[in-house]
Amino acid sequence: MSSKWLLMTACDLGRAIGAGEIDPVELTQVYLEAAQSHEFSDRVYARLTKDRALAEATAAKARADIGQRHGLLDGVPISWKDLFDTVGVATEGGSALLKGRVPDTDAEVLVNATQAGTVCLGKTHMSELAFSGLGLNPVTATSPCVNDVSAVSGGSSSGAAASVAFGLAAAGIGTDTGGSVRIPAAWNDLVGLKTTIKRVPVKGTVPLCPSFDTVGPLTRSVEDAAYLLAALEGGKSADLSGVSLEGTRLMILDTIAFDDIRPQPKAGFDSAVERLKAAGAIIEHVDAPEVVQAMSLTGKLFAPEGYGVWKDEIEANPSKMFPEILERFRSGADVSAPDFIASWRELEVLKTIWEERISGFDAVILPTSPIMPPNMERLLTDSDYYVTENLLALRNTRVGNLMGSAGITLPTGLPSTGIMFLGAPNSEERLLRLCAAAEGALD
Repeated sequence: MSSKWLLMTACDLGRAIGAGEIDPVELTQVYLEAAQSHEFSDRVYARLTKDRALAEATAAKARADIGQRHGLLDGVPISWKDLFDTVGVATEGGSALLKGRVPDTDAEVLVNATQAGTVCLGKTHMSELAFSGLGLNPVTATSPCVNDVSAVSGGSSSGAAASVAFGLAAAGIGTDTGGSVRIPAAWNDLVGLKTTIKRVPVKGTVPLCPSFDTVGPLTRSVEDAAYLLAALEGGKSADLSGVSLEGTRLMILDTIAFDDIRPQPKAGFDSAVERLKAAGAIIEHVDAPEVVQAMSLTGKLFAPEGYGVWKDEIEANPSKMFPEILERFRSGADVSAPDFIASWRELEVLKTIWEERISGFDAVILPTSPIMPPNMERLLTDSDYYVTENLLALRNTRVGNLMGSAGITLPTGLPSTGIMFLGAPNSEERLLRLCAAAEGALD
């Protein structure tokens, strides 16, 4: 029976704990043993927090025994990307630049989730300083894709996705600056929630681009995503009861999203669209020229801010970095302050146009990624391939970050392909309800 626990949703585990069918301590031990013995353990987890996990599970069991659980997820073991501060445990952001960095407090979201009763299993590998959508990290470790272990798992929340997909955590917590929750979720057949900027606290999180950094879960179900969002922000979960796609208006973004798309992501998306239609959704194709304009600003926004955050550390020890990541950061030095500010002003205008365009729809839909998970060996040996695949991997998801959208990726049923739903800023509850209905149609 315990082996089945490794594949259950976080909420189903929580319900079983509440019913007295699962002991949180035994559940945590099962997950820890799985994580320690798995063939890819060292490529998924940067470090396990065994003592903390067992102590938290013991406390969860005591609460369950007296009927004082802190919520549905009390006693459920989850993983944390290695950029969330953990008191007394190294948090290194996937980089040798931060080796030996040990925080003296937990990240605010970890404090919130711990108060909700979740159990911290450990810290997962990631792209170096979170600045890649591929998850390739020769400095620390590269997590494999669950559907092709010779391929990368997607980034930057690579280990977060792998921990869930391989049954080494009930859910994973990651961050999304340009697609870093949604890409690995899509490539590993998971649900990934990109939250609105500033909705979920980032205090105690190693930054990349603070103007775009967001925190979100990678899960096995939309319900899990809803409850974990509530845990992360210390709030109440969205009500997912009575959901339906009947009469829902969805906008397919034709602009950019299908350029250079590979056959499998296109097939997965098209199949998903047909099932959404069959469930009652009304779907319309729309061009949005403002997306092209916004995408043209990418190089003037992300790299300059990231380099501004990390310049001193990078230039003190550039040889410690993966050259592809180093070069990407350094490209930000070429953007002047006036150009950076002008680009932000232009983006704000474009976001207003976008929000008006999508206002008549319940969500915008597009393929989560136009490519499949690339081969890790080729990425290591072919620089041009690395650059091309990284930019393509991030292209569709970045639309949501540039436009300030809430976003969710769902599995299409075709391995390593996802369909992404984008909504207005702070529309997470509405989007979760819509995606709960879509999840039913896509199963």
